[in-house]
Amino acid sequence: MKKRVLNAALAALLALSLGACGGSAKQETKAGGEKQETKAASEKGESAESKAEDASSQGAESASSTDYQVNEKAAADPKVKLVMAEVNPLDTIVGKTDLKFKEAVESISGGSISIDLQASGVLGSENDVLDSVLAGGDSIDISRISAFALTSYGGEKSKLLSVPFTFESREHFWKFAQSDLAKEFLEEPKEKGLPIRGLFYGEEGFRHFFTKEPAVEVKDLKGRKLRVSNDPIMTGMVQGFGANPTVVPFNELYSALQTGVVDGAEQPMANYLSNAFPEVAPNLVLDGHTLGVIEIVISDKGWAKLTENQQKVLEEAGRIAGDYDREIAEQAEKEVLTKIKSSGVNVVEVTDKAPWKDACKKVIEDSTKSQAELYQKILDYAS
Repeated sequence: MKKRVLNAALAALLALSLGACGGSAKQETKAGGEKQETKAASEKGESAESKAEDASSQGAESASSTDYQVNEKAAADPKVKLVMAEVNPLDTIVGKTDLKFKEAVESISGGSISIDLQASGVLGSENDVLDSVLAGGDSIDISRISAFALTSYGGEKSKLLSVPFTFESREHFWKFAQSDLAKEFLEEPKEKGLPIRGLFYGEEGFRHFFTKEPAVEVKDLKGRKLRVSNDPIMTGMVQGFGANPTVVPFNELYSALQTGVVDGAEQPMANYLSNAFPEVAPNLVLDGHTLGVIEIVISDKGWAKLTENQQKVLEEAGRIAGDYDREIAEQAEKEVLTKIKSSGVNVVEVTDKAPWKDACKKVIEDSTKSQAELYQKILDYAS
């Protein structure tokens, strides 16, 4: 598995490689304006996938310190270790949120609960992990997933959270995420008879498309092969653009872009940078089609390992980690965008999203018509 170059190191290497080739950094492009000439980032022999770092060694750097009140009853309970899966590196928004959750759980439980956080997809893709857990596997207890991942397993309510252009802003999302309605959504897996339960929601920033060759308007994506997961909504959105949806596991996306299996994909900006995708797809279109809603789930087997007091610790830690995610997400996204621009990526600001929304009209209608009343409740949190 090849290693990703992260954060500032990535920006520096890209800048140096471009300079060595005689290229200059690309300037930001306004949608509808002139396209800038794109200089492809130099190929490297290393992979986009990095090995997971030991979470405990990075916790102090990635999660801000908090004074926790120890649950004395939980602290007196038998010790238990829970394995947690994360597909992204720990320096991303989701990675830092995971670390905060781990820190809170271990602190509040007085050490009776420890979390072995395995990041960078070393335990498999989100679907691999869910497949294992839902099949009764016991090697993974907790997973941070994209909310839309549950749609492949019958999550009708979860599906609504990944419908394009649902959340107008972060404030809109957080009004929903901290509502009683969100609690109902978290309970959906249990209602469906799935052996997992949702602990809390968060977000990893708005999702944007990135491509090997420049794209400025939605019509520029027509005919291109765009990576999708198993999510039918994502597939419908890409089809609405006139592009060809191509299923590629996340941990194979770097090589798929590198070899031309796909021409582009979409991710939140933090994941785009940390997974070294600018090296193989140096064009980023800030269309913000979907807010990346995340959910932390625990298996029934993992939940059963805990005493009632320890279960309360996880619930409290979830509230803390959710608040932390809200606190860091927007600022982290701004910092990441600055790094992306300075690295020479061709960044396209989409000033008119109407054509993008129009292209998604069919998938929005098809995905919400059977739950129109419930979907409207989500939309109403915008006011």
